[in-house]
Amino acid sequence: MSMTEGQAPPSFAVVLNPHAGRGVALRAWPRLERELQARGLRFDLILATTPEDALLRVARLPFCQSVLAVGGDGTVRALLPALVGTGRALGIVPLGSGNDFAGMLGLRSGNFRQALDRLAAAPRAVDALWVDAGQGRTFVLNGFGMGFDALVASLMLQTPARLNGFSRYAWGALRGVRSLYHHQVEVTLDSALMYRGPSPLVAVMNGTRYGGGFQISPESDARDGRLDVVLASRLSRGQLTLLMGSVLRGAHLDDPRVRCGRGREVRVSWSVPTHLHLDGDVGGEVSSVSAGVQPGAVLLY
Repeated sequence: MSMTEGQAPPSFAVVLNPHAGRGVALRAWPRLERELQARGLRFDLILATTPEDALLRVARLPFCQSVLAVGGDGTVRALLPALVGTGRALGIVPLGSGNDFAGMLGLRSGNFRQALDRLAAAPRAVDALWVDAGQGRTFVLNGFGMGFDALVASLMLQTPARLNGFSRYAWGALRGVRSLYHHQVEVTLDSALMYRGPSPLVAVMNGTRYGGGFQISPESDARDGRLDVVLASRLSRGQLTLLMGSVLRGAHLDDPRVRCGRGREVRVSWSVPTHLHLDGDVGGEVSSVSAGVQPGAVLLY
């Protein structure tokens, strides 16, 4: 569907990531298109081959035009610079590998009726996190992690094609346990020292889950104007494997080896460069990251 001269912009710009879910989003498009048309929704399709292309094209849209992101957490993250603070409303059709922020909202991959039903309600403001790893600020909607979980994100790039979602994360996690390491980390939360010592991982969350369903921060609230920090002290490989089972259920916060905190700004500094992921996307290895909350930054259906 396209716009002719003199017409108002369509209600939605549908941004489809053809690579999301290893091609699932592209294969599902004909079915989603029929559902959009059956509801009488006016839309333009943006088939974005790269995150940079998606961002550029969304940034050119009128502020009154809502965006419907078709993909996973990475698809949404790519669009955030054109959404944060602009008043452009965002809807999500989860068709990525993890879909963790959408999963927190109760959305299930492939359930188009459920996702599109949300578009009938007025959008509500949710927080985003700004993140600076030394190369300027970027944004995440769900969260970021350093250490073990970011190592898993990098290992997931090697998973067999038949695996997706939670099974893909589990495959990477089991291999990551073999490479478990502990480096010294210092975490400062709202200018106060939260933790200093050895750690295999630090997660900073706006949402509640990552890895296709691991409830790493079950008490997070994406509308409370605060971020949540969850980290682990020294763990053996066996202890980490058992702890992952607790994380899956969100039952790990009372474990004495787990530290939790909540605030507005955080700085995480490692003794050596450490793996980083941003909303599940691999971010390389860095020694320090600063982050903070941007309250009510995104309008979300």
